Amino acid sequence: MNSSVLFTPYQLAGMELSNKMVMAPMTRSRADNAGAVPNQLMATYYAQRASAGLIVTEGAPVSTSGVGYINVPGIYSEAQVAGWKLVTNAVHEKGGKIFIQLWHVGRMSHPDFHNGALPLAPSAINPNEKSYTKNGFTDTVTPKEMTIAEIKQTVQDFKNAAANAIKAGFDGVEIHGANGYLLQQFFNATSNQRTDEYGGTIENRARILFEILDAFKEVIDYSKVGLRLSPSLNGLFGITMDETTIPTHDYIVNKLNEYGLAYLHLTEPFIPVDHLPFAVKEIAKHYRPIYKGTLIINRGFNKETATKVLEAGEADLIAFGVPFIANPDLVNRYQLDAPLNEVDKQTFYTPGEKGYTDYPFFQQKN
Repeated sequence: MNSSVLFTPYQLAGMELSNKMVMAPMTRSRADNAGAVPNQLMATYYAQRASAGLIVTEGAPVSTSGVGYINVPGIYSEAQVAGWKLVTNAVHEKGGKIFIQLWHVGRMSHPDFHNGALPLAPSAINPNEKSYTKNGFTDTVTPKEMTIAEIKQTVQDFKNAAANAIKAGFDGVEIHGANGYLLQQFFNATSNQRTDEYGGTIENRARILFEILDAFKEVIDYSKVGLRLSPSLNGLFGITMDETTIPTHDYIVNKLNEYGLAYLHLTEPFIPVDHLPFAVKEIAKHYRPIYKGTLIINRGFNKETATKVLEAGEADLIAFGVPFIANPDLVNRYQLDAPLNEVDKQTFYTPGEKGYTDYPFFQQKN
């Protein structure tokens, strides 16, 4: 067995993780039922991957207004809570730890999900992207600018979702503040052109996040709350960086130090940002000195690159995405230097077992 730092335990806010490998949140679209309810197939999928130090589930919409893709499991109904209990029980029976990602897609939704009503967003700006509806990938529309009341309701929706997550047996929750969805739409000056207390200044654009965190203290301990951010996101889902983007994220990360969260989960740029003078090219290196708590980084890692980042002290935990899709026993394969299964991208979002629970485990031969 390899004694790499990757496989040593880690204390996460009083909870011991068996290793430093995190299964990243990845939409898989298997809740193909009328109520978007998690099912036994999903329980099998997550339990197969319970050897990860921590699993973060696919994004779960916090309300019907937060939905923007078909067949994604929510966390806003009693039936969904019951469905997620299947998942958490299955993972815990295998000795795993699991957080749920709380999600609102904002303007990346489509009227098809809202009985013809426009999706909600900070400002009425079309991202000119595609939403995945029952009719396939469909052009987005110009969304409705949220009223103050709708913003306050969304804060409550996140709070209710966190309470539901605890009822469902999750070890914690991760707020999705990345990848161009609702919260990042508020943070970003090109998608948020409001002139009220939720727009304009950096503090105003970040306000909704801290209102959510402040609301959480009534239903969940901060040691069970993580946050995902993608500071140098540019050119994805209509998000365009400007000179205020990194200062906004710097402000957010500094202020997070006051909350004592379980972790901060950062993604390196998805698309090269070398041509942008105001972008940060190496996110982990930039935020390691700023954030005082546990730092998770995601960047398309393999065993070797992940180990280097940990040994350099640039992050505490490493999130792996696609490798966990094709290799439910990824931890064991990395420990044994075993070959990896090839991933089938055609089945990322298709219903059923194929490309979901049918990837083979590696059998060690004596």
